[in-house]
Amino acid sequence: MENQQQENSPLILLTGASGYVGGRLLPELEAREVRLRCLARRPEFLRPKVADSTEVVKGDVLEPDSLRKALEDVDVAYYLIHSMGAGGSFEEKDREGAQNFARAAAEAGVKRIVYLGGLGQTEEELSPHLRSRHEVGEILRQSGATVVEFRASIVIGSGSLSFEMIRSLVERLPFMIMPKWVSELAQPIAIEDLIEYLVTGLDVDVNESTNFEIGGADQVSYGDIMHLYARVRNMRILAIPVPFLTPYLSSLWLGLVTPLYARIGRKLIESIAHSTVVRDSKALIAFDIVPMGIEPAIRRALENEDLEYAKTRWSDALSSSGDRLKGSTSSFKARLVDSRTVTVSTSPEKAFNPIARIGGETGWYAWTWLWRVRGFLDLLIGGIGTRRGRPSPDSLRVGDTLDFWRVEIYEPNERLRLAAEMKLPGRAWLEFEVSGKNDSSTIRQTASFDPVGIFGRVYWYSLIPLHQLVFGGMLKGIARAATSLEVDEPIDPERSAAIASSLA
Repeated sequence: MENQQQENSPLILLTGASGYVGGRLLPELEAREVRLRCLARRPEFLRPKVADSTEVVKGDVLEPDSLRKALEDVDVAYYLIHSMGAGGSFEEKDREGAQNFARAAAEAGVKRIVYLGGLGQTEEELSPHLRSRHEVGEILRQSGATVVEFRASIVIGSGSLSFEMIRSLVERLPFMIMPKWVSELAQPIAIEDLIEYLVTGLDVDVNESTNFEIGGADQVSYGDIMHLYARVRNMRILAIPVPFLTPYLSSLWLGLVTPLYARIGRKLIESIAHSTVVRDSKALIAFDIVPMGIEPAIRRALENEDLEYAKTRWSDALSSSGDRLKGSTSSFKARLVDSRTVTVSTSPEKAFNPIARIGGETGWYAWTWLWRVRGFLDLLIGGIGTRRGRPSPDSLRVGDTLDFWRVEIYEPNERLRLAAEMKLPGRAWLEFEVSGKNDSSTIRQTASFDPVGIFGRVYWYSLIPLHQLVFGGMLKGIARAATSLEVDEPIDPERSAAIASSLA
């Protein structure tokens, strides 16, 4: 009977399920036992994170043909997509994606679209990011579906963009330079309250498209939030107000001392420079939700931080990595390859153990400071740097971010392939393979590069001396760690998956 009820329930499409908010919404929708379908540009990254009953289809809002299958028979669609992390004109991409989605939704007869936008008064001169959020809502209404639009300010939760910025600033700096933009009022909302609004958006009784302004119980500035965070952590911060410091300069500073990339930091600051508070209270009437204040939201974020790897972070979304180069037409034979092997006197499980822990706090086993210099240079040119670290020191899964890489293939005790997300004149991968049996194992480490044009080849060949140093040293370091008597207990993939499942 239960399965029959689920088959007869409305079909829901969730976009943005690999992102921060969408990733938190996903298990809540699955718990309702509805028919759920997810749209993903890279389904292989998302499938390990969804329930068996959840369908995952390949698609991209910038590719209209891919939306037809995704929206077929869909009753309600969640639109949680934005291009703030992308390079180039994110406004144009947001507009194009929303137009494609609205047309496909109209053709499919979608009845309701639940959309997460941003607060800010339309009569004011908004930042490009907030202006784009409002424009997307207007475009989605053209689909003819009933659009339930939630407009929110700062989201506070473990792994959220704003919370990670605040935490890093307060924890890492003995004193704080406070430019003018930190004094604008916002109305932060806890991630738990935001997810509750989004889930309830499925059923809220509205006959026409409606905007709901949502926020927490307090109106505070970013400066206030920093002081509150410091108080909760039993710290004190020295604030030095300055009348200058443009969003551009501030974003470069944030890129140095926080996990934010400069391009995202600039767009975030431009939005912070506008007041984002709730001025229409109808959400408090329409929904049986009492949002928490900023201090309990901070406390909950800190309490949940240890569980963050089992949930989502803002940097998990593919869009946070910016624009990656499209696949070139060259074959694998055209790629430039640096491949090395070493044999170690230990089992394949122990040989793979240091590989499974690579990056983040563990580092890269040799010349880690050079990797950090490379990350710093990446930040200077608008890339992501290395501050993402890794979600968990002792767990990996396909789609995880790992410094300036992303896990593309993970086969426990056998294979790990990382795809580069730093700015490069081409595409790059770093792969580790372990083979053998009993007390003898071979570790193969392969760096491959698919160059674009002559500059891509010049880039690769100019770095060959460094490759000898860094890649050679890394493989030796992995071999030493694999045979060390002090090596940590090997990662148990089944135990890791069970822990992640129980905490998700």
